[in-house]
Amino acid sequence: MSTVSTRPPKGRYGRASDERADRTLKIVGASLGAVLLAVLGYFAYYYVGQNKISGEMISFELGEDAVQVRLKVEKDAGATGYCTVRSQSEDGAEVGRADFRFDGDATSLDEVVTLRTTAAATSAELLGCHAD
Repeated sequence: MSTVSTRPPKGRYGRASDERADRTLKIVGASLGAVLLAVLGYFAYYYVGQNKISGEMISFELGEDAVQVRLKVEKDAGATGYCTVRSQSEDGAEVGRADFRFDGDATSLDEVVTLRTTAAATSAELLGCHAD
């Protein structure tokens, strides 16, 4: 007894539709991957290359109606911008928020700023720095 094959002989009738679909999927997948890499590269360049001011909160000191915050700010020479700082109470309510401007030609600043609060604060947080 011999078994009968249900497939046509290879190469006789052209490529099967499954092979064409696989090739199309590979092309579409490679194209979408290239577009995704290009978009990620653009956003990475924009975020890293165009960010002219950045800040870091070094420490903070709590008071009754104010918080002293020590900020270290790195910026391009001549760039102007501001950093936003907020403070929260023990229950998580925001009790103070302010923008502090940084101008001038210095590229590295280490400053202590005072954030006034409406109630006793338990924390301080640097929300971010933005160039004008």
